[in-house]
Amino acid sequence: MTNQHIEHHTTVSEKVSAVDLLSQETGLSKTVVKQTMQKGAVWLTHNTYTQRLRRAKKQLQVGDELHMYYDEKILNETTLPAELIADEHAYSVWFKPYGMRSQGSKWGDHTTIQRWAESLLMPQRPTFTVHRLDRAATGLILIAHKKQTATALSQNFENHTIEKKYRVIVHNAFPDTPQTYTQSIDNRHAHSQATLIRYEPTQNRSLLEVTIETGRKHQIRRHLSQAGYPVVGDRLYGSTDQTANLQLTAYFLAFQCPVTNEPKSYQLPDTHLPVL
Repeated sequence: MTNQHIEHHTTVSEKVSAVDLLSQETGLSKTVVKQTMQKGAVWLTHNTYTQRLRRAKKQLQVGDELHMYYDEKILNETTLPAELIADEHAYSVWFKPYGMRSQGSKWGDHTTIQRWAESLLMPQRPTFTVHRLDRAATGLILIAHKKQTATALSQNFENHTIEKKYRVIVHNAFPDTPQTYTQSIDNRHAHSQATLIRYEPTQNRSLLEVTIETGRKHQIRRHLSQAGYPVVGDRLYGSTDQTANLQLTAYFLAFQCPVTNEPKSYQLPDTHLPVL
């Protein structure tokens, strides 16, 4: 099956609606153009400011620039709904399901936790990404709704003052004693600690609790795989199960609230935790 892929840029030479202009110049139907706009794959540059354009009937000004990033495969992606865990007004806490992205790209944002929060929170607020979870991972994720809150929370992550706990299912029998991993990742210091919760011999799988002091890309997956315990469903780092979803869930967050300075903690209900 082919994947239609269009990257189109145009400068507006007369007053016209975005949907009409893009339909004329790309050959896509107005319905498809509207859907592409709603999914965050059309951008408008006015003067020196560029932002996503979602309003199909937006009247453009001469000199404006339109940018369309149409990728049929990306735009046809679907995801399970996110779940609101807590709304603290300046930020919110969500359960991100398998397959949902932490943030969008120029090719769209309709399957992102950021867009989900932006669309569904009442009252509606701007959204800012604070940290990320792999698309294949599940769990708690913070979305800020004020720039200063986003900055403060991001600094907490960078300074390692946010406590994060994960539940992970791995292949093979994990040791009874806690294991610490400090192998560098991409030439940067990385620190993970894993503790056995339960071993299931018939499956030869272990349920672990993992904490990390650093947040390198795929840190937990890489450390555990290097130690001989690949995460179940991890097609990238050596899982032998190519059918299961990634069994890695961020289930606990604790930090000092940047608004009230009070200690805050959030934990997923058991229904969202991986089980053997």
